[in-house]
This record gives sequence, C-alpha cells and structure tokens, in this order.
Amino acid sequence: MVFTTARKHVPDLRGLQRTCDTNYMALMRLLPNEAQVGESLSVGISERVLFVLRVLETAPYTWHVSIEQCTPGLPVFMRMKVRVRLYHDVRMAEVCASQQISTLQPSYDYPNKNMHHRNEKEQVNFFLAEWLRCCLQHGFSTIKQL
Repeated sequence: MVFTTARKHVPDLRGLQRTCDTNYMALMRLLPNEAQVGESLSVGISERVLFVLRVLETAPYTWHVSIEQCTPGLPVFMRMKVRVRLYHDVRMAEVCASQQISTLQPSYDYPNKNMHHRNEKEQVNFFLAEWLRCCLQHGFSTIKQL
C-alpha cells in the first residue's frame, strides 16, 4: 500500500475577504468610532451568556480588539476568546489569534501535532461572522466601560 501526502489547503481568498468585510462592518456597529486603548463594552446574548470586547491597540489604520466570553460557571477552556485586527483603510477585520492559537496560519498541514484544521483561519473568521450576527440580532445590552 502506498501512502501519498495530502495536498496543502489553498485558502478561498475571495470567501475569506467577504467574511472579513462583513466582520468589519459588524464590529464597527458594536465598537465606538473613536475607541481608546483599554476601552471595553459588554454584550449579553442571554442572562448567562456574556462577552466583553476590549480595545487593545489603536493606530491610524488598525485596531486590535479582544473578544472574550465571561459566562459564569463555564470552564475557561470552553470560553470563546479571540483577538481581531481591524484594518480601517480596507474595511476588513480578521481573527489573528483564537483560543490557544497565538498566531493563525493561512493553512495547516494535516494531520499536525496540534490538530488544527487545514482551514483553521477560515473557520475562526466564519465563526466570528456567526457570533457577530448573533450579537447584533439577539444581544440585549452593550455597556461601555473605561
């Protein structure tokens, strides 16, 4: 029996770009126009599902924002935690870190020692799009905090 190596995943750049465009528009609806470093806001989806968006860095053309689930009683490893980079000049937002992955690669060989999906970066950006849609449709509060 002959084993062949799997082909490397080729990202769908158009699909990823559409998702990043959508994520940017949704995040800008949640975040203030003139955000300051350290500024945060809370978003509740239900009484027990809460998230905090925090501005980590601001520059003329980019912001870094963290989104973290703060649901009481849920183990830390099960809580959503992502870091998103917003590019204001091209109006795109991409997930640059997720859960325990400090830097997302465009694609991964599979199988790999960390068991990342071949299209991990695309998956987490699609997840962010779904999460943002849920927040905008069902979120009951946003509370600005300094």
